[in-house]
Amino acid sequence: MLERLDQLLERATRELKDLRDLAELDEWRVKYLGKKSELTEIFKYIGKLPGDKRPQAGKQANQAKSTLERAYEERAEELKNLQRDALLQRRVDVTLPGRPINVGRLHISTKTLRTIYAILGKMGFQVFEAPEVETEHYNFELLNMPAGHPARDMWDTFYTTREGVLLRSHTSPGQIRAMKHFCPNPIRVILPGKCYRYEQVSFRSDFMFHQVEGLAVGRRITLADLKGTMIEFCRQMFGADRKVRFRCSYFPFTEPSVEVDIDCILCGGRGCPVCKQTGWLEILGAGMVHPLVLENGGYDSGVFSGYAFGLGPERIAMLNHRIDDIRYFFSNDLRFLSQF
Repeated sequence: MLERLDQLLERATRELKDLRDLAELDEWRVKYLGKKSELTEIFKYIGKLPGDKRPQAGKQANQAKSTLERAYEERAEELKNLQRDALLQRRVDVTLPGRPINVGRLHISTKTLRTIYAILGKMGFQVFEAPEVETEHYNFELLNMPAGHPARDMWDTFYTTREGVLLRSHTSPGQIRAMKHFCPNPIRVILPGKCYRYEQVSFRSDFMFHQVEGLAVGRRITLADLKGTMIEFCRQMFGADRKVRFRCSYFPFTEPSVEVDIDCILCGGRGCPVCKQTGWLEILGAGMVHPLVLENGGYDSGVFSGYAFGLGPERIAMLNHRIDDIRYFFSNDLRFLSQF
């Protein structure tokens, strides 16, 4: 048996030196140190030897196993180092161009907002930011909607646990903040931002959306100024051949109030399901700033006048890109977002 152990050690050591990679080394380990290896068979045979020969045989077998395990670990370390050195020796051409990095895209709402900024910016409007968390005083009362006013039902408002504090339901509160900031100077600002309403989510409405409020205050501003601004905006946003119409409406913070429509982009004004067969699509509400709202902003309504308008970037994007569901905008579906 001792001769058999010597032959096993010699054969295993010779084969170990010829191994070229870690995969072959693992096969060697199974062959010589595994459960079905020749060395395991030798250990089983020791139990059949006479009692006086077992200690010496067991000692020799354990020494052989230790020798093979030590040789295995040393060879494994050698092969790992060889593999690492081979990787390091690969030449890298530092003059080659780098790999392109995938970058993100602008959200379609952001792109639409930037287009609105650019169009109105050419007309002299500057961006003025107002808070999304508002007080009932600014959101309603200073806009000619005191407590109990039926017009408050036009906005399904998210109230917070703190009395009198809410998530703004429209960007119109920013009108008061802008007037108080610039008074008594003439102003021309847009107030973009998110609005929140407690509405059922559907293909036409969402509980969170963007609005852009516009406000111009100065001396001798008339409804004709508002009309000219809206016509120019619609033609730059939707195309120079767009037809624009104004309809009488009601908003508590403007008097008179109007709604602005354009001829349907999809059917060209002939009538389709999108425009409800009317040939027109509503895009924004507007009007002359109510004298009481001007006074609340610090302006003398006998000297100053102004107009205001509010539009929805998502609505505009839906018209321009023929999107039929507003929920796509904030569902984070890359299949939709990557198209823009």
